[in-house]
Amino acid sequence: MVEHKLTGAQIAAFGRYLREEEQSPGTREKYCRDVRAFAAWLDGRSLTKEIVTAWKEHLTVEQYAPVTINAMLASIHAYLRFTGRGECRVKYLKLQRRLFRDGRRELTREEYSRLLDTARTLGRERLALVMEAMGATGVRVSEVKYITVEAVLTGRAEIFLKGKVRTILLPGKLCRKLLKYAKRKKIASGEIFLTRDGGSLSRKQIWAEMKALSQRAGVADSKVFPHNLRHLFATAFYRACKDIAKLADLLGHSSIETTRIYLVSTGAEHSRQLERLGLVS
Repeated sequence: MVEHKLTGAQIAAFGRYLREEEQSPGTREKYCRDVRAFAAWLDGRSLTKEIVTAWKEHLTVEQYAPVTINAMLASIHAYLRFTGRGECRVKYLKLQRRLFRDGRRELTREEYSRLLDTARTLGRERLALVMEAMGATGVRVSEVKYITVEAVLTGRAEIFLKGKVRTILLPGKLCRKLLKYAKRKKIASGEIFLTRDGGSLSRKQIWAEMKALSQRAGVADSKVFPHNLRHLFATAFYRACKDIAKLADLLGHSSIETTRIYLVSTGAEHSRQLERLGLVS
């Protein structure tokens, strides 16, 4: 077998390949970050199946969460497919299906409203509208750029991601707010959420602004991140419609099993449901 060393040039080529495959910026960043971490741990050693297995064991010893280990393995497997070294892939950790979501990460409707109110009180109108747009439509943070003046005028946004196109309907009340904001900012076309110099608002910037807001709003830092707004939308939509297939389409999921993850309840909510059964005299 030809010896394979993982180099910076190869990681850069992997990044270009992911771009050509139309992977989202977030996915490209994560995959390359994980491969760089693996390369640093390799420290010049040749890439073999045995060494990948040893890395998986290393992550376990370092007490990484099983879900995190599997996500990092997915990144390495993508790199191995890219380099034609598929024989070096290893098995994922077997995970029991999650029955409950960690309540410490569950963003409630009241906390969501408090974040919006705090942002407006602080004069952070753009941040309030970004959070409201994600919460009301379920778009990913990387998809915020598709909320344009044209989309707002028609009430629907066309999302292009991972080789797929899906249509997101924008609530009328949200459209009216966004049009007023665009008019004040003199944005006549294109993306609505822009930086001061007219560039696209990055996912890192949205993340950082939300984190900075959490303390002022009195909401736990562990609950305040963009993807949690997507979870909030999924939970609210399912409670209103009870249609998981339609929700999967709205979220852009290929599998309903992925959508189910968004609907896992907290342990506290499950306990309340058990109490309502009335099976204890």
